[in-house]
Amino acid sequence: MNRFDDLLSHAAATKDRQIRELFENDKRAAEFSAEFGEFLFDYSKTSIDETARDLLVALAERCGVAEKRAAMFAGAKINETENRAVLHTVWRNMAAEVSVDGRDVMPEVRATLGRMQAFAEAVRTGRFTGQGGAITDVVNIGIGGSDLGPAMATLALSSFADGPRCHFVSNVDGAHIHDTLAGLNPETTLVIVASKTFTTIETMTNAETARKWMAAKVATPAAQFAAISSAVDRTAAFGIDPSRVFGFEDWVGGRYSVWSPIGLSLMLAVGPGHFAEFHAGAAAMDRHFREAPLAENLPVLLALVGIWHNQVQGHATRAVLPYEQRLARLPAYLQQLEMESNGKRVSMDGADLPYNSGPVVWGEPGTNGQHAFYQLIHQGTRVIPCEFLVAATGREPDLEHQHLLLVANCLAQSEALLRGRSLAEATEILRKKGLTGAELERQARHRVFPGNRPSTTLLFNKLTPFTLGGIIALYEHRVFVEGVILGINSFDQWGVELGKELALALAPVLSGESDGAGKDGSTRALAARIRALREA
Repeated sequence: MNRFDDLLSHAAATKDRQIRELFENDKRAAEFSAEFGEFLFDYSKTSIDETARDLLVALAERCGVAEKRAAMFAGAKINETENRAVLHTVWRNMAAEVSVDGRDVMPEVRATLGRMQAFAEAVRTGRFTGQGGAITDVVNIGIGGSDLGPAMATLALSSFADGPRCHFVSNVDGAHIHDTLAGLNPETTLVIVASKTFTTIETMTNAETARKWMAAKVATPAAQFAAISSAVDRTAAFGIDPSRVFGFEDWVGGRYSVWSPIGLSLMLAVGPGHFAEFHAGAAAMDRHFREAPLAENLPVLLALVGIWHNQVQGHATRAVLPYEQRLARLPAYLQQLEMESNGKRVSMDGADLPYNSGPVVWGEPGTNGQHAFYQLIHQGTRVIPCEFLVAATGREPDLEHQHLLLVANCLAQSEALLRGRSLAEATEILRKKGLTGAELERQARHRVFPGNRPSTTLLFNKLTPFTLGGIIALYEHRVFVEGVILGINSFDQWGVELGKELALALAPVLSGESDGAGKDGSTRALAARIRALREA
């Protein structure tokens, strides 16, 4: 039996009902939303009714969400394929004791956070300097979670930044590091190399390039390097003093690591105080996730809406649409968080999944997206559930009129997706403009919006470190809940390994040291053409 059978039956029985019909109940908006602190999560503009919600909550209970949640926070090794605990939450919760393999991990976590704070203050106050003066710029070199998390959060909290300018390099494409370093002074630049193993090929290649760039003007380049790594032997071989090496355990996955030393660049930018507020916002969401009933629990509800849209209704993608320019990198961050976590094809026991796993996640900030891909969302042939995020208040008081226009656009888009525009309405609009006959009918059809397209809205007061922490934790827990319901492991990522292994094997083929025997014909032909072009 498919675990979604009862939901599929209910969806089939109500498939012809318009979402607008559900609003005949004046209380729908209140009854199909949930609040926590400054957050309001409105999912009333979906086709979920009381029966569907009851079935979804029952599904979460049946799949053991509460039990798995307790196991995660207690340090159980719920990442079964790697035999690891999942404890990114300890970096922000400061619990009295959390044990892994019988050892309390909290003293080490607190000590590392203390060292990070001391180093950040030294850099920000000028006690730690480059070989040409106070640090003016920080270059964080990482990839995946070692880049996306701090890059997203630093941009999101740019209005709080009063430290050195932070730059982020991730792509092994030499253009990325070349263009980033081009405008910087090696004598006043701090480079952070973020790689837990200190072997990630993209990161270490860029680190070597940065060291050569710095060595051209600085006598001791390694003195202006810090490392986020647990491989202290490799960081020492690179020349980085142990006092500037900040490690974390393997029970923190890369895409969940912004709370850990991976967030050092963010701490340098906004200061330890604001970084602590960022932690506090996430910790508050953690408590809500652990304590609120499932039917009133924001992460659980966000996950259940996702399950309804993807596994039940068959919508293969979802768009994340923050109406907040400083959250411009949030869709990319969530794309990795969700697709690397729940892009799996087998259940925990290794059996093929009998249903789809995670959706394709994508998006851009509003209002830019309205002039790009919203056409497809409104009038395309596929339904794309939308997740809007918007702050009631902007951070620029003298530009509040622009923020109100931004908010109006956000609410208008969700309303337009819901109600659409009928042929009769489109015809009447054009008739008033003077069109008649066959041309009136033809033009009117192009202006029909089918509507009945689902969306959710996450409303908050203002983007602050505390709020951002809550948003990220909300989505982390959403991924966890969806993974539990799907019966998959959200905390490994074997799908990234094969391509990396093959890339290493292809390097000698591209250089001509190997003839590529064993490679497919297309790969050999492409490699040969690349060699020919490079040699021409």
